[in-house]
Amino acid sequence: MASRNHYYLSVADLAHAHGSDPALSWDGAGPADFAAALEEALHSPALFERWRAQQPEPDEVDPALGATDMQAQVHARVVDLHVDVDVLTSLPMSLLRQRLNWLIGAAWQLRDVRPA
Repeated sequence: MASRNHYYLSVADLAHAHGSDPALSWDGAGPADFAAALEEALHSPALFERWRAQQPEPDEVDPALGATDMQAQVHARVVDLHVDVDVLTSLPMSLLRQRLNWLIGAAWQLRDVRPA
């Protein structure tokens, strides 16, 4: 079994954080909505499948990029003037980064990674 990690992220302006593709981008109302959207993107291949369908050769996309973690947990809360996000998952950072970029673009910053 893959090791689980806590990824600690910060989002400076969640209200204006959106991915570049509206079909994949998060369009929620606050930290709880974002946490739910990211958790769903880690639990389910639905977001990956929407992205894959947009590719010129969808059947040639590596299916490993759509890996999921049904045990993933995401918590987000407002702290000072930003949102702290704690992600607990066995997925590698490359896949977490992929889902974050689809949902909120480059509006996030990795603060720390620790084994769970």
